[in-house]
Order: sequence, then C-alpha cells, then structure tokens
Amino acid sequence: MSDDVTAETTDEAAAEENAASSEKSSGVALLDREGDAAADYLEGLLDIADLDGDIDIDVEGNRAMVSVVEANEGELNHLVGRDGKVLDALQELTRLAATRETGERSRLMLDVAGFRAARRAELVDLANDAVAEAQRTAAPVRLDPMTPFERKVVHDAIAEAGLVSESEGDEPNRRVVVRTS
Repeated sequence: MSDDVTAETTDEAAAEENAASSEKSSGVALLDREGDAAADYLEGLLDIADLDGDIDIDVEGNRAMVSVVEANEGELNHLVGRDGKVLDALQELTRLAATRETGERSRLMLDVAGFRAARRAELVDLANDAVAEAQRTAAPVRLDPMTPFERKVVHDAIAEAGLVSESEGDEPNRRVVVRTS
C-alpha cells in the first residue's frame, strides 16, 4: 500500500512540475512573440520616419524588453522627447501593436537611445540618497512626483537596501515616500 501512495505522490509531483515547466515555457514563448511583434511595429515606424536604429529584444523577469539602439548618435532623440514623454507614448503604441498580435495584454518595456537605462541609473542613485537620508534622520523622505516606471525602479532599489517605501498621492503627482520601518 505504501508503494502505491509513494508512486501516486511522485506522479502528482512530476505532473505539477511538468505543468509549471510548461507554463513557464509558454510564458517565455508569449514574451518572445510580444517582443517580435513590437520589433516589427518599430521597424515599420523607423522605415516610415526614415530613421536608422537597431532593435534588440530581451526578456527580463516577466517582461519583454525592447530597445532601439541609435545608429547615429542623437538621431533618435525626438523619439524620446522631453523627459521621455514621446517615449512613453511610443511605448503605449508599441504595447497596443503587441497586444493586437498576441491577443494578450502587453507589459513590455521600450527603451530608445538608452534613455530608460540612463534614467534607471539616475533613479537608483536618487533612491540610494533617499535611503541614506532616511537612515540618518529616521524621518520619512518624500521624493518628487514620478511616473509609474520611475516609482517602480525606486521602490525596487529601496527594498534592495532593506528599507520600506510606499507611493502616495494621485497621478500625476504620485510620489515615493521612504521609511526606515
């Protein structure tokens, strides 16, 4: 009897593991399709605008990451716009194109000319400064309003430093508050 129970338990565990592996594989496949759809959309846009750029596709965690890399420095700056406003709009259009192609809501992240990568590094530095101030003063530190992307980067950096943070306020004035506990 115990051999039957052991075999049954082992079979159930193997089935659960296979299902989880299959889910992960299908999730990665969906992200790959999402990235490919985004790349096709962006290539068409670059062709129409007569701009040169290389498109890199990657998967980070549970998101497709698509980057348009400049062939000629400064040529893609107008696709970023002031404070990344044009980039945000382009990301939403690219997400819509990916959603149309895959039938699933897209959460892809788009970077153009390294803007988001550079902004991410600035935000991590800002978060580290806020962590140091919160630790030094033991008082909450309120940062300036940020976009959802910026807040996520800051929250992640603060959590990595071992402190807690929360967002307060309403868009477009939503901000991160850093606390020691």
